[in-house]
Amino acid sequence: MAQKEGHDVAGAADAVRADIRSWPTGRLLSMAARLVESRFHDFLEAHGLTHAGLITLHHLAEGPLAQRELARLSRVTDQTMSRTIEHLRRAGYVGKGPDERDRRRVLVRITPAGAEVLAHAREEERGSDRLLGAVDEYDSFREQLIRLITIV
Repeated sequence: MAQKEGHDVAGAADAVRADIRSWPTGRLLSMAARLVESRFHDFLEAHGLTHAGLITLHHLAEGPLAQRELARLSRVTDQTMSRTIEHLRRAGYVGKGPDERDRRRVLVRITPAGAEVLAHAREEERGSDRLLGAVDEYDSFREQLIRLITIV
């Protein structure tokens, strides 16, 4: 009986694969985007991160920035960035302090823990078969996506 159940599951999986192969490319892209985003959301949540937080850490990896500059780079409002920075600060991923050149200005800096979680997220994106590690040529795939998104 167990062998028959295993065969039924394999047959069902083959039927699903055959159906998926008939889908239009737009539907494939949409489904892939939803699956990757959901899986990556689970990874981020397990590390106390959000997509907005990850984007913020990405920008801070280049060096300290003012909150307004982070908001502009991340394409969010100052209020949204304020909440994101506070969440990252409580998680230990960023710190705030005065600008050495202009003590009136406050800069946000990535902490060693923030740099570590950012590196781990980048590794997870690239190397995990659950995310984009299933893509044969990651860099080429990224370039194709960028071209697709930026076509005018």
